Amino acid sequence: MVDEKFFLGRQPILDRTQQIVGFELLFRSPESLYAANVSDLQMASASVIVNSLSEFGFQDVLGRHKGFFNVTREVLMSDALELLPKDRVVIELLETIVADTEVFERCRTLKSLGFTLALDDHVYSESFHDIYRLIDIVKVDVLETPHSSLAEMVGKFRNWPLTLLAEKVENADHYKFCSQLGFDLFQGYYFARPVVLRQNKIDIGKITMMQLMKQVMADAEWSEIEETFKQNPGLTYNLLRLVNSVAMGLRVRIKTLRHALTVLGLEQLKRWITLALYANNDSNGVQSPLLEMAATRGKLMELLMLASHGRAASELADQAFMVGILSLIDVLFEDSMAELIGKLNLVDSVKSALLHKDGDLGALLVLAELLEQADFPAVNEQLEICELSLDQLLTAQLETFSWADKLSTSL
Repeated sequence: MVDEKFFLGRQPILDRTQQIVGFELLFRSPESLYAANVSDLQMASASVIVNSLSEFGFQDVLGRHKGFFNVTREVLMSDALELLPKDRVVIELLETIVADTEVFERCRTLKSLGFTLALDDHVYSESFHDIYRLIDIVKVDVLETPHSSLAEMVGKFRNWPLTLLAEKVENADHYKFCSQLGFDLFQGYYFARPVVLRQNKIDIGKITMMQLMKQVMADAEWSEIEETFKQNPGLTYNLLRLVNSVAMGLRVRIKTLRHALTVLGLEQLKRWITLALYANNDSNGVQSPLLEMAATRGKLMELLMLASHGRAASELADQAFMVGILSLIDVLFEDSMAELIGKLNLVDSVKSALLHKDGDLGALLVLAELLEQADFPAVNEQLEICELSLDQLLTAQLETFSWADKLSTSL
């Protein structure tokens, strides 16, 4: 860990096929959470960015994706910025930056060095005409921009070869409208649950899936579980892909369903069946953003439970993982959480956490959700409730990011 402590958040950026193409990285120092200094609130110092990402490793933080991060004018002008790997980052100029000669020259220098440049929360302005020639991506706040103004703005941007990113996409209407206007990239709360936008939905038998989940939760016989799998070849295929992934950590390759069942054991099988359900219910398969989000929640909660209760609390850690994974089951099945949970044989602590955010498991679920929203002041308060330190959170996040990336790139 670097000496200077900070909060780290990732928000996914998706393309038209709902593949994750990058993450916006958000850094905040604990001291800046309630500070009045806008620069501190917007971004940590360039040295923290460079040192932290260099020490942690871009692979651990970003996996196979690019990192988008916003910079103030001060950070933009910093030489430290040039230490970042140009093929792994997108530099976002904050909307507070004025388009003067100094900024233009700095952008031209960074562009000549091979960096990808973006304008964050941008509104079309004639003062940026020269800079538009150097910019690759323009991020537009579609929540704050009236639809009539948005269409006109997009038309003006078409004078340059810019990639348009719709930011703060909050609902289906925003997505459809922006897609029709020609936006290519999307970011926002709506995409925290991107499966609801899928176009080529695959019907794989939700009754069969619920039956399988109920069986594993009730510790059914292996023969009964295997028979249910055989009724769903697509689910079997995705389970085998998942358990064969580098995230599995097995020394042998899984070749058959029976082999997978016997090698994994029931507790691990519960995890991987649930992951396979997410993968199989989306046309993107193991690349599903919903799968990555659910898996990240589960793994993070598992690691945080181990951090707070010690390695002896393996059963609690397993429950934490299941709460995280199942916390998006209502999105997966497009049904109410209460209705779905009622069909599963879950222990009371897991059920209570999913339905009411109660207990230690519920507190960890709240923490995971706040991190996804990058609500760092609330994260700070929730850490105290969970009796966790910022160092424990960062350590768990980094291990989780690496695990989830390997999970989504099955061999």
